[in-house]
Amino acid sequence: MRILCLGAGALGGYFGGRLAQAGAEVAFLVRPRRQAQLAAEGLVIESPFGNARLSVRTLLAAEPGFDLVLLTCKAYDLDAAIEAIRPAMGPGTAVLPVLNGLAHIDRLCREFGEGQVLGGLAKIQATLTPAGVVRQLNDWRWLTFGELDGSLSPRAQALATLASGAEGMVAEAVPDIMARMWEKLVHLGTSALGTVLMRANTGEIARAPGGVALMHRILDRNAAIAAANGHPVRPGFIADYQRLFADPAGTYAASMLRDLEAGGRIEADHILGFLLDAAKAAGIPHELHEAGYIHAKAYEQRREAGRLPALQA
Repeated sequence: MRILCLGAGALGGYFGGRLAQAGAEVAFLVRPRRQAQLAAEGLVIESPFGNARLSVRTLLAAEPGFDLVLLTCKAYDLDAAIEAIRPAMGPGTAVLPVLNGLAHIDRLCREFGEGQVLGGLAKIQATLTPAGVVRQLNDWRWLTFGELDGSLSPRAQALATLASGAEGMVAEAVPDIMARMWEKLVHLGTSALGTVLMRANTGEIARAPGGVALMHRILDRNAAIAAANGHPVRPGFIADYQRLFADPAGTYAASMLRDLEAGGRIEADHILGFLLDAAKAAGIPHELHEAGYIHAKAYEQRREAGRLPALQA
């Protein structure tokens, strides 16, 4: 299977690198600076499941002939990402996006056709260090994907079979990928809204008076949003995340908070704005979603004006 991975950052570098280790023919579509870095140092992965330094093929422009495009960009880069991968999207090429949220699925279907778009989600905490190292931050290592129509297609099963031999990666082809993506949005939307609004990780929020109740209230409302859209979450899912948000020793923070604290761009519209609109449409109380979204958009205004401490330093 020939795979084109858009980017070699935290997600693309980790999952693309692990697939390359498993024997897939992987090329990384990157910018010139990252290409030079990879040529000099290789693709370096630091992980509890095994470190790696891989010699990888890189491209500055996409080319045809790939079976799968792994799309790992941030939501705010989707327009540019679509144009970057367009030359690779032949009649038999599938695109597997692992962006946060759901709004990108309709856009990709409009651009390439529903039959060429898989649903997908990644559950991993990883970062790309300034030195270009892909560093995995915990034991999350899951890549889940499937056809939008619920079938278990040969291409999805072939990817699952290939990834089954990958070190430090658990991949699964599923018949209910849209339900799984809604579940991820429930937990991601809760962690992003809570940690961004409070500017603290889950343990710090849990140790604050009323913090656990706040996070559980957000979780319940996001679950209600998913149910209103035809995808009720599993009871065990809710229990797992209730425990996570109630743990006073927890250190989990959404990537949106890490990006915000670093003075970077954030996926305010794609995650918080999407959930706010969905809550309004479903008639679900949305004052917390509104506060979080306004908070994020006000941050974007400060960032654009150059008034963030990280940008002034």
